[in-house]
Amino acid sequence: MSLNVQHDTEQDCLTLQLGNHFDFSVHRYFHEACLGARKPSRSYVIDLGEVESMDSSALGMLLLLREHAGGDRAEIRIVNANSALRGTLRVAGFDKLFTLH
Repeated sequence: MSLNVQHDTEQDCLTLQLGNHFDFSVHRYFHEACLGARKPSRSYVIDLGEVESMDSSALGMLLLLREHAGGDRAEIRIVNANSALRGTLRVAGFDKLFTLH
């Protein structure tokens, strides 16, 4: 499991860099980093630059984060996704719920 979390306190932006696999194995760590006792950050960056694969639990985690961060008012950017991951996110309609870069 690989998950690197950085919090820019000045901008109140939480950045999560995921390892090779974005799947249920990171659920507990993702939950603690994003949804735990902390109040929602102003913005989030989910960096998929190293991710080779993700499963449906990853999509669920992103939806939980969106809800926690304020739903339609949430500022969540998904960055550095390879073309296959971007395709999966688009097919699932996540390009309408999140900002994809």
